[in-house]
Amino acid sequence: MAKVEQERIWTKSFISISITQLLLFTVFYTLLTTLPIYVIDDLGGSESQAGLVATFMLISAIAIRPFSAKIIDMVGKKKILVFSVSFFFLMTISYLFAYNFVVLSIIRLIHGISFGFMTTIAGVIVADIVPEKRRGEGMGYFAMAMNIAVVAGPFIGLLLIQYVSFRTLFFFLIGLMAVGLITSLLVNIKEDPVELSPTTTMKLSDLIEVSVLPVSFIVALVGFSYGSILSFVPVYAEVIGLSKVSSYFFLVFAIVMIAFRPMLGRAFDEKGARFVLIPSLIAFSLGLAVLSISQSVALFLIAAGIIGLGYGTVLPGFQALVVQKAGPKRTSQAMSTLFTLYDSGIALGAFSWGLISAAYGFTTMYAISAIVVAVAAVYFYFYTKKRV
Repeated sequence: MAKVEQERIWTKSFISISITQLLLFTVFYTLLTTLPIYVIDDLGGSESQAGLVATFMLISAIAIRPFSAKIIDMVGKKKILVFSVSFFFLMTISYLFAYNFVVLSIIRLIHGISFGFMTTIAGVIVADIVPEKRRGEGMGYFAMAMNIAVVAGPFIGLLLIQYVSFRTLFFFLIGLMAVGLITSLLVNIKEDPVELSPTTTMKLSDLIEVSVLPVSFIVALVGFSYGSILSFVPVYAEVIGLSKVSSYFFLVFAIVMIAFRPMLGRAFDEKGARFVLIPSLIAFSLGLAVLSISQSVALFLIAAGIIGLGYGTVLPGFQALVVQKAGPKRTSQAMSTLFTLYDSGIALGAFSWGLISAAYGFTTMYAISAIVVAVAAVYFYFYTKKRV
């Protein structure tokens, strides 16, 4: 026990990579929220074009992610970290030159490549620098950076564009990424020897980690349902007459996630994945069900809290789980596989839920979303019954 207590999570490298992650995702969510407005108001685009700005970035991120693991292993973790953050920084600067929709679309496609690399390498590095016996807790703390950004990004973006131009907003985001680039340089990583193969042939095992595919499929279902939250909560709130409190949904969501994350992270390490992840999936499903019947402020925000409690532990928990299953030499491939399926789930969900809500309404949409997560919970229960 004494040895575990001496193993520190909050090292300089852990703090630095967490700050880098926080700033990068703050920029990501700020752009995700404000660019549709930029397309319509400043570029004179249509609503369908506004919706494509998120899709373009996810498409390229998903496309590059399977190859990122092999590239990380060939080049080295620190070099890829600094490269991906620098690339993201330069692409943030490029928004200053997005004077029409075509140029913006190209920027979003290229920007997605840096995002795909960064989200993969960050998880790989954290898995390496966090003590093995505290990995669930450490991954949970690290995930807080993204959770805070989910609230901070939209809040900053929507607040600033009320008072300043988009050009000024872009300069502000460039400043954030400049700080993120500095913090990425402070991360110290113990590198494995880089093995250069005499052949350039790329095998399937270089792209994916087969052993984590069943778990990653569960994460894809989670991402599929989470797409209904990311894309449609503000619209749903307006439909049920709660548009004035829609911003508080994500605030409550984040507060609950942050409040319970340390406790649930420690429980993951001490009691195992099943003990934490099955109840978390059930809570996520229950929260979506409550959201589907929300007609009052109280029920709407209660749903936000339950979803935050459930979803907030799922992604970092599954990250820790795939690292355990794949082993230290396959961490890059495991993270790449997990995030490829997760991003694919979100992208497919954002598209599918739009069709479902248009045909059957938001109540049915969120009810179906709750069922999808419930199916994921049942699948995980039987999958892990004799394995975890």
